[in-house]
Amino acid sequence: MPIATKSDFINLSSEKKTEELAEKISKKLKLGHVVFFVGEMGVGKTTFIRYLINNFQKQNGLKITEVTSPTFNLLNEYQIKQIKINHYDLFRINSLDEIHNLGLFDDITNAITLIEWPQKIKPKPKNLIELSFEYGNDYKKRILKIKGLNL
Repeated sequence: MPIATKSDFINLSSEKKTEELAEKISKKLKLGHVVFFVGEMGVGKTTFIRYLINNFQKQNGLKITEVTSPTFNLLNEYQIKQIKINHYDLFRINSLDEIHNLGLFDDITNAITLIEWPQKIKPKPKNLIELSFEYGNDYKKRILKIKGLNL
């Protein structure tokens, strides 16, 4: 089932606002959704993912765990009761062939798939939500553009 294609810009002026928005978005994610996280190094992609995953853990009565970027191992998997979350970091990937060799889309309908640095993925998958992070007027503020999800 396709999701809406609304586009929103949100000012993330604090880490608390980031956490609140991640909680709101986590409640809308379903198995089969793919979420692209786009933005420069250090803009907050992994922080947002940490809040998403930690919220799933809280919602399911589980202990909050450390969530790190899988920059070197490319994939971190989280099993949160019946919810499987695959967190990919494709920063070190150089080609579309490498992406296919990862098996990234082999089990996409049975998981929520979170992907940092997705720019090399072609074509884009169905059920795509895209979160694009940018720096605001100063280094502490972020602007987030959301495509594919109605809030």
